[in-house]
Amino acid sequence: MPRLLIFEPTYLRLQDQIDAVPGVTAVLVSADGKITEAGREIEAEAALPDAAWLNNDLFESGGSREYMIAVLKAPKLTWLQSAAAGFDHPIFGQLAGKGVRLTTSHGQAVGMAEYVVWGVLDHFQKGRERRAEQDRKAWERHGFREIMGSRWLIIGFGAIGQGVAERVRAFGAHVTGVRRSLGPHPLAERIAAQNELPNLLPDADVVVLCAPLSAATRHIADAAFFGAMKPGSVLVNVGRGALVDEAALLAALDRGAPGHAVLDVFETEPLPDDSPFWTHPRVTLTPHASGITPGMGARNDVLFLDNLARFAAGQPLLNEASQREVLGE
Repeated sequence: MPRLLIFEPTYLRLQDQIDAVPGVTAVLVSADGKITEAGREIEAEAALPDAAWLNNDLFESGGSREYMIAVLKAPKLTWLQSAAAGFDHPIFGQLAGKGVRLTTSHGQAVGMAEYVVWGVLDHFQKGRERRAEQDRKAWERHGFREIMGSRWLIIGFGAIGQGVAERVRAFGAHVTGVRRSLGPHPLAERIAAQNELPNLLPDADVVVLCAPLSAATRHIADAAFFGAMKPGSVLVNVGRGALVDEAALLAALDRGAPGHAVLDVFETEPLPDDSPFWTHPRVTLTPHASGITPGMGARNDVLFLDNLARFAAGQPLLNEASQREVLGE
């Protein structure tokens, strides 16, 4: 009978579906950090979960510290479902090292893919200039750049990268995906390896970073990377801030290659007030918010409930990460 550690507001929202899974016992963590079982308060050491769910409900309110303590102290923890797509936080490495099975969620992929398309379209269609002219009541006409015929290099061709590819190919873009598995994919004209980037970057009109952070991808976008990019091209980063050498990017933007950057993630978050990215004329930035849509939570719920039923029945889990992925090897 698996014991599930879950944030109390999440449990109350999904109580009927969770209780319908045979044999599951819910151990609740409240917003003020209290841990209860069947209405009785218990210590973290007594929670003894077999499974746990780290979701956005938990991290957008209180109780996350006590929840994580209970997770780390759990000697029987077998499976943890994350609401995130990546596992670069050190806690996941600790859990993987103890043999805990970790599953990702791609509920945010739809919103992130649409965000990428928005950012590039806004730049191509001179959105910043048009909004400024509307504010000035200036009747100015501008041509704009089409996505049709543009060449997109998508680094990290998982759920997010494939979502971007599906959308921009509908506009008539050419897509090259970069990932470890080099087999063909129906959403890309070509799949390439990371070591091919020096030959691919000079032809790319748009470069999208949505790879997980690992030792192999940290600062993948460095001075040499930017030196190979086409003048006037666009860089989009929706992966992790540490994929980019930020000093090298600022220098490259000043040279015009890339000509613009759309950035949702940064090495230091929140972005410091004195960061030059805030006011750089060739930067569009957002506060790590590209996946926050009403549909994200609903898709994450569906995946978790499916995996919970699978876990209770001893069946294979969906979106299970390998230990190699989690440890960034």
